[in-house]
Amino acid sequence: MHKKSTKILVIISIVLLVIGTVILSIYFFSGNKKTNDVISLGTDIIGKKHNEVNKNDDKNLNNSNNKNENIFSGKERPIAVMIDNHKGALPQSGLNDAYITYEMIVEGGETRLMALFKGKSLSKIGPIRSSRHYFLDYALENDAIYVHFGWSPQAQADIPKLGVNNINGITAGQSASTFWRVNEKVAPHNAVTNTENIIEMAKARKYSTSSNKKSILNYVTNEIKLDNGTKANTVTIPYSTSNTVKYTFNSETGKYTRYSKGVIQTDWDTKQNITTKNIIITFVKNTTLNDGDNKGRQSLDNIGTRDGYYITNGNAIKIKCKKASRSEQTKYEDLQGNEIKVNNGNTFIQICPIDSNVTFE
Repeated sequence: MHKKSTKILVIISIVLLVIGTVILSIYFFSGNKKTNDVISLGTDIIGKKHNEVNKNDDKNLNNSNNKNENIFSGKERPIAVMIDNHKGALPQSGLNDAYITYEMIVEGGETRLMALFKGKSLSKIGPIRSSRHYFLDYALENDAIYVHFGWSPQAQADIPKLGVNNINGITAGQSASTFWRVNEKVAPHNAVTNTENIIEMAKARKYSTSSNKKSILNYVTNEIKLDNGTKANTVTIPYSTSNTVKYTFNSETGKYTRYSKGVIQTDWDTKQNITTKNIIITFVKNTTLNDGDNKGRQSLDNIGTRDGYYITNGNAIKIKCKKASRSEQTKYEDLQGNEIKVNNGNTFIQICPIDSNVTFE
């Protein structure tokens, strides 16, 4: 009986040992599979993250390349907006987003700006002021939708005569929401609008919102240094006794900071300094109109060949500015008759009095 019990215990032990071995084997191989699954999953996660990094790098690279795209690229039609430059209008909104900004003298020794936007979505532009007839020449040569808040008698007559697609903020039939006045400034220096409203109004008037017109400037992505030019780290442009424009070059950013009336110009909303990559100066004779209104309104003798400068990266060269008619594009050429190459960035075009004592330092 004892021997039989012992035999049974041995058999049971062997069975338990076999069962234990099987269980351990199953656990071991199952555990390895789980471990391998975790390793595999980890590889996928790492690979996924790596791919995401690569995608982000590609995205960043594309963004970098986008910065090098021609500032004039795209088929969107330019929008030209008359910007108030009176002391009471400062600071303005939108100038840093304009690819070209023109500055010209108006009555009383003041200047007015015309900012050109292309493919931009801006919530506020302004303050907006009235049109002067010679600004139309530069809206036309850029095939721009021309936006203003009122007009001089000369501009009022020329706009339909020249076929300018315009949007006037104070004429009958304008939507009250297209332009509005802000409380931060006093009239007439407080009228503003935005790009969405301009496009909606343009479509309502059946103006084309696309354009095939080429850029008036020959932009290049390779950096232009003008090493053989005159040093121009500071550029001073007197328009009148009451208004002098100045630019100072920042070698770290490669841009000029703009001053007007002795103060740095800043953006109304962002508070950032107004800067520009390029400056073009055109010397043009201005005269006071004898129009019977005694307002001191000006006229510009801007058709033909005029002297000027192209300024970028702390240097300036002399150029010729050629405009054959009011609607034809201005050609900017060096003294050898070659079209100048312009750095790919925003540009202020300073159309200043012919006797302006422009200086470089």
